[in-house]
Amino acid sequence: MPQHQQRPDPSSTSGANTAYLFPYDELLAFTVSIFEKIGCPAKDAHTAAVALLSADLRGIDSHGVARLIGYVRLWEAGRANTTPNIKIIHETPSTAVVDGDSGLGLVVAPYAMQVAIEKARNVGTGWVSVQHSNHFGIAGYHALKAVEQDMIGVAMTNASALVAPTFSIERMLGTNPICVAVPAGEEPPFVADLATTTAANGKLEILQRKNEEAPLGWIQDKDGHPTTDAHALKTGGALLPLGGDRDHGSHKGYALGAIVDIFSAVLSGANYGPWVPPFPAYVPMPTGMPGKGIGHFFGAMRIDAFRPADEFKQHMDKWIQRFRSATPAPGQEKVLIPGDPEREMETARLGNGIPLLAPVVNDLKGLAEKLGVEFFENF
Repeated sequence: MPQHQQRPDPSSTSGANTAYLFPYDELLAFTVSIFEKIGCPAKDAHTAAVALLSADLRGIDSHGVARLIGYVRLWEAGRANTTPNIKIIHETPSTAVVDGDSGLGLVVAPYAMQVAIEKARNVGTGWVSVQHSNHFGIAGYHALKAVEQDMIGVAMTNASALVAPTFSIERMLGTNPICVAVPAGEEPPFVADLATTTAANGKLEILQRKNEEAPLGWIQDKDGHPTTDAHALKTGGALLPLGGDRDHGSHKGYALGAIVDIFSAVLSGANYGPWVPPFPAYVPMPTGMPGKGIGHFFGAMRIDAFRPADEFKQHMDKWIQRFRSATPAPGQEKVLIPGDPEREMETARLGNGIPLLAPVVNDLKGLAEKLGVEFFENF
């Protein structure tokens, strides 16, 4: 069970930095209960909870159960449909467009990824764009569903505009993550899961809870100047594309974010650019929205559509092993493969529990009281 001390004081700096350990199974059951209370059928509630907590397991705390209150608020605001009629509205043997009917992205995205996998199973590759959805958690969870079927998985999503393009002070793009997951043989899969910004907004939220500053290169103020103020977005500032500034390649991060926006939304009929609906329910919706909801894009590629799967996996193992054996730079212990830190974190947290900061614990306790769900003892 978690560290059952007295309920932490969220107004205290020391309390805000205190982490409490929660067993995965118990946190999963609690999260399922919350989703059921807001109207999700049992199967969807479980699907959503597993997808959400995959972020906590993999150490991406900014996108995990800390966001549960945000999904509830979307439902309360009438922006998230907990009983959606998710359907394919256009398709070919290898492609499809899915309408999520304003459902939770945590439910819509697994449906769409399964469509991509089935198409890949039938014709070699499957590509699915999604409209009319909401925030889908971490991209890595969805891409790894293809790996389980001996396929390469691709997942990306657009998000509300918090990012200024290079040379701009106007917020035009979201953090727009991309994940590519590739199976191997004896080695664990290669999993590149990244935002197209220097840092995801959720990491700023963590710094805000801890009352800490942001590193230079993450954000700019309302006038376009670099700042370390983790609250700068609240006063008109913007996140920066991957690279931070032009001299460090921010134009490349800008281009990557734009690609995600186009694939996820222009291709599907979702909203794009500055018109993407914001995740916080209290933020007003953009005017003149050209599409429906948030957009996603998924891909699944059957390995044997390109070469024998066993042969490919042998070479992936060789690729991974050679990169692991690369000579480390001075002061570095070893070279990592994309996906290593998250995989190691998942193993540790399944065994030891998931740490939640005091403000997150208090948010969850508040949800439990509001919705009539039993919370953990001694909190």
